Amino acid sequence: MKMHLSSPQQTVFLAWHLAGMLRYGDCVALEGEMGAGKSTFARALIRSLAGDEALEVPSPTFALVQPYNTRIGLIFHYDLWRLSSSDELYELSWDDACESVMVVEWPDRAGDLLPASALHLHFMQGVREQERIVTLRGWPEERLEALSALLEGGQGR
Repeated sequence: MKMHLSSPQQTVFLAWHLAGMLRYGDCVALEGEMGAGKSTFARALIRSLAGDEALEVPSPTFALVQPYNTRIGLIFHYDLWRLSSSDELYELSWDDACESVMVVEWPDRAGDLLPASALHLHFMQGVREQERIVTLRGWPEERLEALSALLEGGQGR
């Protein structure tokens, strides 16, 4: 599924809707170049799950992982940009995170340890400065269709 987002607000809108569909054990893998919108999306998703739009959600670039208590339980936000080897994940509560909800930036660095059932969102810069193109893949078709229906139902927001 491919989506065209014309503003950061639409990126936030997508995150809010996806947050409502997440279940324990889900992994959201955020792919794309630096500045493509991954962190904006991750912050909005975590704030929505926490029920706190003002929640400070710093990028875990240096800590590599940041856990949050949310309405659906514990969520782990990973930024694997600085990871040297996927073996380092065992020191970062990776096994526990796989049983919770995970948001993973730079998921390719996790190698084979990334859950096979992960929802991949690939962010690309659009033609205009604020525009983003997001490709979603990896979830069963019925879950992607349900997300699409949610988004179509709330287009005016």
